[in-house]
Amino acid sequence: MAEYRLICCVVNMGDASKVLRVARKHGVKEGIVTIGKGTMNNRLLTFLKLNEVRKEIVSMVVDTELATEAIKGISKDMAFEKPHHGIAFTHPVSGLFGSKHKAENNTKTSEVEHSMYHAIYVIVERGNAEEVVEAANKAGARGATIVNARGSGSQETQRLFSIEIEPEKEKVIIIAKAELKDGIVEAVKKQMHIDEPGNGIIFVLDVNEAYGLHQG
Repeated sequence: MAEYRLICCVVNMGDASKVLRVARKHGVKEGIVTIGKGTMNNRLLTFLKLNEVRKEIVSMVVDTELATEAIKGISKDMAFEKPHHGIAFTHPVSGLFGSKHKAENNTKTSEVEHSMYHAIYVIVERGNAEEVVEAANKAGARGATIVNARGSGSQETQRLFSIEIEPEKEKVIIIAKAELKDGIVEAVKKQMHIDEPGNGIIFVLDVNEAYGLHQG
């Protein structure tokens, strides 16, 4: 049974089509583009190098053997090593289902056991995302990406972990160093009262590889 990873690229508006073209050159056949905005705390250098501008997020699921070489090639061709050009990171995929795929419970824990980064996802009411970012920054995060929690033009309510995600929700994605993850999660939980019903949810995913996360 094949194993898979999710490649995510956050780039400037208009660059998603280039990412998809470059990805195809490196063997990635399909991808999905969503729209978000980047945020940063002006008092800190941000990992994401974003500052309240619209961003495109390209998501591509590929088999594990291809993922490492593909993300390396995409990052090189898109010059993610340069500030403000974008970032790329991968998540392990534990299940993939569809007409062409079936990969269930395939993630090997040892692969991400010592991951340097984690991706923190926070879903809250629309208008509260900036408060999430502020709390995260105070705990050591240096940036985030805010995305509407539904596809553009969709009128249907989506569900995540049996929780309805309606159009007025926002999703905040924070890439954080492993040693900062717990502090950021606790800060956001406390600030947003996440443990109280209806105030939002937080989940954390391991990051296999990361490119473009400049620290200075």
